Amino acid sequence: MRVITGSARGRKLTAPEGLDVRPTTDKVKEAVFSAIQFDIEGAYVLDLFAGSGQMGIEALSRGAKRAVFVDNSQKALRCVNNNLRSTDLEKYADVVNRDSYDYIKHISRKFDIIILDPPYRYNHINNILPYVSAKLNDGGFVICEYESDSQIDIIPDELKLKKTYRYGKISISILYKESAEEEEL
Repeated sequence: MRVITGSARGRKLTAPEGLDVRPTTDKVKEAVFSAIQFDIEGAYVLDLFAGSGQMGIEALSRGAKRAVFVDNSQKALRCVNNNLRSTDLEKYADVVNRDSYDYIKHISRKFDIIILDPPYRYNHINNILPYVSAKLNDGGFVICEYESDSQIDIIPDELKLKKTYRYGKISISILYKESAEEEEL
């Protein structure tokens, strides 16, 4: 696992050990960031269920202004902090020890990119999307990683599906919130 491009290009990242952690492959990460490449520069990013933090770190490496990493696992947060130090990106990051649902429900800040890569088999994507859509800036993106045999049942009205990618047992859906200019057209 490594940072694909940007200021931390080629830096190796570590992932916490355990069955709940499934690091996103470089192929999948490349597809996701290619799809939103022109919207990363200067973005505020939220990496919920952060795990290793690799997706938020990739966004920072590609020019995101700030990233918040949220996880309730101490092991995961140690890994995120180590990965931020090894990439020299810690000054652009906030690492929060909190339940992702609790965080998204109570934070007042809005974000340009929100990354959701929760543990599989618990329907987290469907349950948290209504809260996430309320914290997304107009023109922003939600990146959802989930099992291919699952699906996003209900997309909140203010979000639209941009694209879904399937890679074996993994699916990635990119949702977006229209900007005011797009809504007027």
